[in-house]
Amino acid sequence: MDTSRRNFLKATAGIAAVGAISGYKDMLSLAATFRDQGERAADPVYGNALQPEYTVSEDGKVNLDPGFKLVNTMCNGCTTHCGVRVKIDKATGKVVRVTGNPYNPLSSHPWLEFNTEIKESLAWTAGGGDKKTNRSTVCARGNSVFDKIHDPYRVLTPLKRVGKRGENKWQPISLEQAIKEIVEGGDLFGEGHVDGLAAIRDTTTLIDPDNPDYGPKSQQLGCIGAVDDGRQNFVVQRFLMAFGTKNMANHTSICGLSMRAGSAAFLGDFEKYPHLKPDFDECEFLINWGTAPGQAGNPFKLMGKLLANARAEKKLRYVTITPILTNSDTIATDRSTWIPIKPQGDLALAMGMIRWIIENKRYNEAYLSIPSAEAMKQYKEGSFTNASHLVVVEKGHPLEGKFLFKEVPPVKEGEEPGKIFYCIDHATGELALVTQTSKARLSVDQKVTIDGQSIAVKSSFKLLEEAAMQKTLHEYSEISGVPLKDLIWLADEFTSHGRKVGIHCHGGTMHTTGFYTTYAILTLTALVGAVGYKGGMSTGGGKFADWQGPRYDLFAYPNKPKISGIRLDRTRSPYEKSSEYKRKKAQGKPYPAEDQWYPFTNSVETEFLNASINGYPYRLKALLLYNASFIYGTSGAKFLAEKLKDPKASIPLIISVDPFINETSQLADYIIPDSVMYETWGVLGPWHGTLTKASVIRYPVVEPRTAKTANGEPICLDSFLIELGKALKLPGFGDKAIKGTDGKLYPLHRPEDVYLRVFENIALDGTPVPDISDEELEICGLNEWRERLQNVCGENWRKVAYIMARGGRYESKSKAYDGELLAKRYPKAIQIYNETVGTTRNALTGERYSGVPLYYEPRLTDGTPLAHVADPAQYPFLAFSYKSHVVSAASASSEQIREIRYTNYIDINTETGNKLGLKDGDTIKLRSPHGTLTGVCRLRQGIHPQAVGVEHGFGRFGEGAADVVVGDQVMKLSKSRASGAWINQLGMFDPSRKGRQPLADFACGSNARQAVPVTIEKVKA
Repeated sequence: MDTSRRNFLKATAGIAAVGAISGYKDMLSLAATFRDQGERAADPVYGNALQPEYTVSEDGKVNLDPGFKLVNTMCNGCTTHCGVRVKIDKATGKVVRVTGNPYNPLSSHPWLEFNTEIKESLAWTAGGGDKKTNRSTVCARGNSVFDKIHDPYRVLTPLKRVGKRGENKWQPISLEQAIKEIVEGGDLFGEGHVDGLAAIRDTTTLIDPDNPDYGPKSQQLGCIGAVDDGRQNFVVQRFLMAFGTKNMANHTSICGLSMRAGSAAFLGDFEKYPHLKPDFDECEFLINWGTAPGQAGNPFKLMGKLLANARAEKKLRYVTITPILTNSDTIATDRSTWIPIKPQGDLALAMGMIRWIIENKRYNEAYLSIPSAEAMKQYKEGSFTNASHLVVVEKGHPLEGKFLFKEVPPVKEGEEPGKIFYCIDHATGELALVTQTSKARLSVDQKVTIDGQSIAVKSSFKLLEEAAMQKTLHEYSEISGVPLKDLIWLADEFTSHGRKVGIHCHGGTMHTTGFYTTYAILTLTALVGAVGYKGGMSTGGGKFADWQGPRYDLFAYPNKPKISGIRLDRTRSPYEKSSEYKRKKAQGKPYPAEDQWYPFTNSVETEFLNASINGYPYRLKALLLYNASFIYGTSGAKFLAEKLKDPKASIPLIISVDPFINETSQLADYIIPDSVMYETWGVLGPWHGTLTKASVIRYPVVEPRTAKTANGEPICLDSFLIELGKALKLPGFGDKAIKGTDGKLYPLHRPEDVYLRVFENIALDGTPVPDISDEELEICGLNEWRERLQNVCGENWRKVAYIMARGGRYESKSKAYDGELLAKRYPKAIQIYNETVGTTRNALTGERYSGVPLYYEPRLTDGTPLAHVADPAQYPFLAFSYKSHVVSAASASSEQIREIRYTNYIDINTETGNKLGLKDGDTIKLRSPHGTLTGVCRLRQGIHPQAVGVEHGFGRFGEGAADVVVGDQVMKLSKSRASGAWINQLGMFDPSRKGRQPLADFACGSNARQAVPVTIEKVKA
């Protein structure tokens, strides 16, 4: 026996002896001597590890296991929708494992060139080449949440409520019966007549002849969805538009609307709602504001990966500004800093930084002085601003609040005349059109003469300067809860890295002044000229042509209605254009409106509910939901939930398409099953976290478990709407429904009729992709799609299969930069002053909003200070939610996820807890002016003393966390899913509003789910 073998046996004997002394004799002795106990593992070394789907030999040859297929597709475990590679057992049809898609920039960095062969991609991810960088990852969520496919609480057949709405009692019915009742209506529940969709779809008769601006009766169908998972265009363009309604909203108003609206103001586009992300790869100084890459935001996994790489391998330093210490900060490096902040203190901090930067002239004057796109090109800049443009400030002038402009003829016949704005030429000091000078003066406060008229004007920059000076740095510091030295250090550091600085913000701005918070935060990036620069800020790389492309226009179809009318949530339209305003103005008192309007907001889902309950401006007769969970996701939604239980007092007919009975679909009248995860269709462009063009696609890669339609199609959102559309005889459904660019019309009877054609557009955009090989068809399991592809896509079927095999289409990383600029740059003027915002009036008060970032104290919609409702002396703490890197609302029903993160706590600063006599594990109650929350206390150092944190995604009462009766079966709740604290129980309503509308941002209407004033009390045992 050799020495090494003898020493090994001596060591194992020693371990066994220690085991006996320590009380673990059996366990350690067995482990040390490799003896069995219980069922023998499949392999003595690898245990019960999964059978590998392929191996790579030493010479680089890929050997595939024929028992599996490998499919590149899209994950639905959260809102990022990363590209993933799914391993499917051919014998069982079940998903075995999920890894990253190496072609997809959300999962790999760097990512593979798009034309790389599938086999080569397998070798690449198995360690071929650079073993350090050749990785494609999936997060804990993505590799667990596919267990939802076989979740015992899934809805697999249509359900109709029995008993009262909200009692959670259901009867299974056929899809055909459900569609018949939904279309025809009648006394469906023994509660009186309910109009069906056929009666509601009247596109000619007005809802209210006295208010023709409300539009036709077809507007009384509303729709609320979840995040766009790649199917929203189908819902809106193919169904709702055909029905004749504008009333569609998604989850944005409860997720990150304040960020999106503030970004749209900064970028000057309230139509497309663009937003910005940092170029993490080349950034040198980054601020994570109210969010944490790798834990929250979108795309959180990619941002976490890029941040870690840039911190370790490049020059990145970063600061995380949050009330709670997050996973983004680390003591392992001196390159990261955490600045604790009071919830909702971020607006004051941003305005304080703006003041310091302007006072100390640390802004990029040369950049801000560029007045036009023409000058931007001349100086080879990455963007330009309207900082030098002149705003009319003459009181009572018809143009007050507007830019001084010269009207020019329209470019095309039938278009509105154009506008060219004025500035003060830097060299001459004279009034000039922005197109006539390449450099303008920044700080302007004077009178100018135009057409013989003297007009008082100020530059956008001057208005910003005045807004920032309204409070001192000491005041901004005190309000924010950030020490003055930290505020100054942050502003100094931010302006010390040229253009290679970025800011990432998201849901932390969801409080009553979140719109202006985001606007102020982003304005910091304009002051240093970071937008459009390598290492600065990007609006994303865009996507390939999909719904409207080279082969089909899937938004167009014969007899598509032209819809007119005010949206129910009163967004996208100013109050001043309404018939209500005109009547009230004629009576001498145009303000207040009956309720608030949001002209520069795209949609507010909670307003649909409250508006219908209050009958203002009109009521819905039916509401279509898909995967919507606003009752759980909305702070203060409990007030709306109680009203929705009464069909006569709220919405008479609610149809929910959902794979589960969640907190919202519990209140529906019908539930139509939907597909989940890898059973579903979809097409998306990534959020703006990628610098290059990308389109991610999804198609059913496992057989959907739901019941089937009469034509054999699995029931899901898409197939249900197709059958419903045909039953209603809507345009755009059935034969001759889809317009090709060849002038032909194609049928729409199945989801594949739409989505495969969307894929075809992507495949043919620009330079068409190659044809797929027979070998790749086999590897990716696409032979089973061959016939359907040939039927729908004809001669292009192999090109469509090529992008299906790669989970989409992706531009090369080499296309990211153009020298020191980003290759994809924002073409419009960055808005230091936003004219749309600055000329809009609050419909309740008639007061104008500020067109530049400005500090507003926390407030109700009518401007009443929030402190008048929640006295800080009585409610001294501010409760906020934060994202888990594992649990989300979309993944909460995953049992595998629960094994990783079972429950949550109420997090309180250790010093604060000691003062209150609290200790870890105490049961405590939080109390806001309008709600209470009970949970388990956890004391921690890493949280602001005035803050109370609750991790989001727990305390569920749907998706298996409530008892459900289906037919004669009772499904008992899962205690694990119901575990934990639900912060939205604390939500407040706004007493200045009509009804009990949850508290919202006073300007854009986003749900104020952060910074809820609370008191803390210990619950006696």
